Amino acid sequence: MMLRIETGSKIPPYEQLRAQLSLMVAAGRLLPGDRLPTIRALAARLDLSPGTVARAYRELEHAGIVVGRGRAGTFVTDAPPVAYSVRERESRLHDAAQAFTTLARQLDVDDSRALAAVEGALAAG
Repeated sequence: MMLRIETGSKIPPYEQLRAQLSLMVAAGRLLPGDRLPTIRALAARLDLSPGTVARAYRELEHAGIVVGRGRAGTFVTDAPPVAYSVRERESRLHDAAQAFTTLARQLDVDDSRALAAVEGALAAG
């Protein structure tokens, strides 16, 4: 499981972790019934406090993505809710990119300035 926490980010570590795990479920990289690492093990691996990982897991459980089974562990639910399927998310992203490209062309903005604008918007969050 590939997870990464950006220490200098404005996004709190628990939210970064929650979002990454949620996306892994939505993308099918974590399947229904898969067991998540223990809170202590994941906290040690990511150099986070156990409380931070526990909060991310609680948020995922509240959203119906995972279920905690006490000492047995935390598991992806049998039917996790997914806002958008991978295909739909890709389609929406493509449509947004096309709309931005059309606007950039109408404004006569060169590619490097258009890409810089996107990078700036992504960095601003």
